[in-house]
Amino acid sequence: MERKKDARKQSTLFVEEYQDRYPEAIECLEAGLEDSLQFFHFDSIDHGRISSTNVLERLNKEIRRRSKVVGIFPGRESYLRLLTSYLMEYTEEWEVERSYIQPQKLELVMIKREALLQDVA
Repeated sequence: MERKKDARKQSTLFVEEYQDRYPEAIECLEAGLEDSLQFFHFDSIDHGRISSTNVLERLNKEIRRRSKVVGIFPGRESYLRLLTSYLMEYTEEWEVERSYIQPQKLELVMIKREALLQDVA
């Protein structure tokens, strides 16, 4: 939890520095801050995997690669069919072959969270 406190301090310093110059952006940051710090609750999971966008970047790269092979699509529906079929294939692969976060680790996190909630109550 120390890292989460450090992240909050950093966000406070950032807000103080840029509040006057970028008020709308700071408002957006403050509105989504708690959501963006949720991964700190998962102490037994690799934070690098949770906070990284590498998976999304790889997925987008693969979609672009497959789209270039076709070149010109006859219509929007054909592009959506290609995209949907690839995403279905991708989802099946992750479900069966390469679990990004091991289910056992998630189960441990949920057990710890339940214990913390019972301690608080």
